[in-house]
Amino acid sequence: MKRFAEEFGLDVDVDSAGTHGYHVGEIADARMMAAAEVRGYELTSRARQVTPKDLQPGVFDLVLAMDNSNYEALISMAGQSAPHIRIFSDYLDDSWPNDVPDPYYGGAEGFDEVLDMLEEGCPIILETLAGETIFDDEFEET
Repeated sequence: MKRFAEEFGLDVDVDSAGTHGYHVGEIADARMMAAAEVRGYELTSRARQVTPKDLQPGVFDLVLAMDNSNYEALISMAGQSAPHIRIFSDYLDDSWPNDVPDPYYGGAEGFDEVLDMLEEGCPIILETLAGETIFDDEFEET
C-alpha cells in the first residue's frame, strides 16, 4: 500500500496489525519477505495487535480485515458495526476469493497469491480514499 501511495503521489499513513497477538514484535515471515522482495517491496514493520482505540471513528479512515473471521473480530472489538471497518475483498472483483488466504501453513506459492490480491486491491483502495481518479491517463482504451 505504501509503495502504491508513493507512486500515485498520495500522502497516506499505512499501518498493519493483527487481531491476535501471536507474533507481536516480530518481523514478517521470511517467506513473505522473500516473495515481496522479488516484487520490489521491502517489509520493515513489526507485528502489533489491533487495539479498541484503533477502531474508533476518526483514528483510521479505513480498517481492513483480510477475511471474514477477522472482520467479525474487529466488529466485536469495536462494539458495533462501523462503515470504516471493511473486508479487503470489498475492493476486488468476483474472480477473487472473499477471504485473503493465510499462507502461513502452506507453501511459498501462497505468499505470491496474497501479494497478487494486494496488488490488485491496493490501488482501488487508494483511489477510493483519495476520492478521485488516480489512474487518469494510465490506461488507453483499445
